[in-house]
Amino acid sequence: MIFFPLSFLLLIIFIFLLPFLLLLIQIGIVGAAFAKLGFSPRLALFIIFLSLLGSVINIPIARRTLYEGWSFYPSFSIPAEQLICINLGGAIIPLFICIYLFPKAPLGATLISILAMTIVAKMLTRVIPGVGFSLPAFIPPIVAALLALTLAHKNPAPVAYISGVLGTLIGADLLNLPKIEEIGASMVSIGGAGVYDGIYLVGIISVLLTF
Repeated sequence: MIFFPLSFLLLIIFIFLLPFLLLLIQIGIVGAAFAKLGFSPRLALFIIFLSLLGSVINIPIARRTLYEGWSFYPSFSIPAEQLICINLGGAIIPLFICIYLFPKAPLGATLISILAMTIVAKMLTRVIPGVGFSLPAFIPPIVAALLALTLAHKNPAPVAYISGVLGTLIGADLLNLPKIEEIGASMVSIGGAGVYDGIYLVGIISVLLTF
């Protein structure tokens, strides 16, 4: 008969439970951020799961006719048509939250922060062939938080969230739409693919950094 040491069994249990522990930690952190924005715990939990589930839902809004052929990236062909979509979890839900928060945020500071975040996001965004637009996940939330703390130190949380989300959507996605041919994919998602993580994190981390 073989006996496993207790520490080994605990390690195996920890490995299996780690994804659930990380999920609980994430829910707690994100819930704290939404509570800072004035949402109840139940509503915050609903928004979290809806955003995560919505990350796989892309709603078509336009079609763009291209040409058949091969791009200068050898592994990707250029489709005859590209479908432009908007992501539920990475664009639509954050936009509704921004609309809800706008009356709570100082207008001048918010507009300046959005403009600055748009410039930062535009500079940091890169085109990933076959995927979409990619944005470093952790730089935009730090910038959004610093802008909010500087321009609206009395009430920075809504400014951080609004500028982080809108600046990222505008700078990373909308201003880069003219480059969608370089992606070489049949679908481009606003708020999806490489930008979703940035938007999801920028809204949460930027708010947490303003505590």
